[in-house]
Amino acid sequence: MNKVAVLAVAAAFAGYWLYAAAQTGIDVRPPVTPIGTSSSDGVSFAWFYDASTRNVYVCRAGRGIEGADCKARSALP
Repeated sequence: MNKVAVLAVAAAFAGYWLYAAAQTGIDVRPPVTPIGTSSSDGVSFAWFYDASTRNVYVCRAGRGIEGADCKARSALP
């Protein structure tokens, strides 16, 4: 009887472990997707789309701008 109880407890732990291991998943998505670029008169623009928040970002770099200046342009429906 003791062996049956130990086997039942071991099977329960194994089942729970399989259930818990199946719940962990890795969500791999690119953070932003580049849409396009343009430049004019020494200022460059780049547009990016964030699929997780459905936002479009525009970044600019060039004369008088230190680094890249990125702002959320709009949220898509």
